Amino acid sequence: MPVSVRLLSKFARLGASSRLRMLQYLPTLDRFGITVDHHPLLSDAYVKALYEGKSYASRVLAGGHYVKRIHELLRTNPGDLDWVEGEFLPFLPRSLEKAFMRGSRPFIAEYDDALFHRYDISSSAVVRSMLGNKIDAVMRDAACVIAGNRYLAERAQSVGAARVEVIPTVVNADRYKPVVHKERERLVIGWIGSPVTQHYLYALHGALREVCARHGAFLRLIGARPEVAERLPGVPLECVPWTEQDEVALLSGMDVGIMPLLDGPWERGKCGYKLVQYMACGLPVLASPIGVNSDLVKPDVNGFLPVSSDDWIETLSLLLSSVEVRQRLGMAGRARVEAELCVQVQAPRLAEVMHGVAGR
Repeated sequence: MPVSVRLLSKFARLGASSRLRMLQYLPTLDRFGITVDHHPLLSDAYVKALYEGKSYASRVLAGGHYVKRIHELLRTNPGDLDWVEGEFLPFLPRSLEKAFMRGSRPFIAEYDDALFHRYDISSSAVVRSMLGNKIDAVMRDAACVIAGNRYLAERAQSVGAARVEVIPTVVNADRYKPVVHKERERLVIGWIGSPVTQHYLYALHGALREVCARHGAFLRLIGARPEVAERLPGVPLECVPWTEQDEVALLSGMDVGIMPLLDGPWERGKCGYKLVQYMACGLPVLASPIGVNSDLVKPDVNGFLPVSSDDWIETLSLLLSSVEVRQRLGMAGRARVEAELCVQVQAPRLAEVMHGVAGR
């Protein structure tokens, strides 16, 4: 039976969470008899302003988008279910969300990070008081919670969610081709992210400077702002703007992919997407052993989990010194992607959830 879904994502295509957790599935869901009517909360213009540091412009844009979202919630919709990213109206209480919602259509709540920590550990006492339990309430009201990792799933289960499914953040395997590692004059240590996450690199300053000097390597940063170089003096690097069209080619020009993290509640909720991208390209990966990283990376199988600066120097040096090790670990990572970390494997699971929630 066909299923009609109203998709209430947070972002349009430039927002990574919406693009990866939701939008990349749409062509495949159609094959399972699922039609999707997409209504993003925030536009691509908002995301551009945010990443360019134009906070005032982003706030102005957000105001208009909230009015549009409220209008959409008030509209009578004949669809079978809603698929919402995290919450319907960020920074507004759950009681207000419910007041704006028409009918009793079931909804799926989608989480790819620890959104609840935006409220329950906020530095603002007002936010903690008014919104600290909001996401817990959304999870309880949902017909199903889809979580990107175990940390998020355990939160949903602990607050009484009716159904919880873990679906990792994945790639479309057809977009990525594994590289063949070769000896070359200058090796590339790579990272992909955004201006919001580039600060995780700063703790590796000493290790990156040492390794690049020792091996004649350089650091490629996709999506970071150029001023990141000021925080990494002595590290040869290039900052490349992120575009959806160019990201795979840029990743394929790397030899090693890295994902440093701090150990905190927010970080434990991350879904490790950059690691999946590296692995899809056949790159060995190095990641801090935080949260889902420890599930995605198996030491000396597809990468390593360095802790100290000396660990990072040792494991980076091992990978940069041996094309054979890079090839072996890289191909193991690619095999993991093809087995479980791709749209081709996870789309049928997502479709089953939607048919189940819709009662079809």
